[in-house]
Amino acid sequence: METTIDMQTTIDQYLATWNEPDGAARAEQSRAIWVSDGRLVDPLLDATGPDAIAAAIGELRDQMPGHSLTMTTVLDAHHDQARFGWTVNAPDGTVAVAGIDVVTFAPDGRMQSAVGFFGDVEAAA
Repeated sequence: METTIDMQTTIDQYLATWNEPDGAARAEQSRAIWVSDGRLVDPLLDATGPDAIAAAIGELRDQMPGHSLTMTTVLDAHHDQARFGWTVNAPDGTVAVAGIDVVTFAPDGRMQSAVGFFGDVEAAA
């Protein structure tokens, strides 16, 4: 029996995956929220599949020890798409990087893709 989960729950679990220090727990969380061919891509990584996504997140966590990912906006969603703002915060609370993710969801509510962008979009000249 397949269970459908709502977008906000999936995104909450996605953030928890980013903030999970234990690699095995992170991989288990990733398998619960990503479809088998799900893809996470941003300026620093490009990973396909829940295990590769969990490993890529782990590599970034290793480069930024003690940092956490926080959602900074409401989830703006329509159809099977959503976007939200986030920050990566250093242990002292300063913002190391900020950006947005644009997410596509599978029919059962798991993530099909997440595309991250860093910083603000530059104004047109």
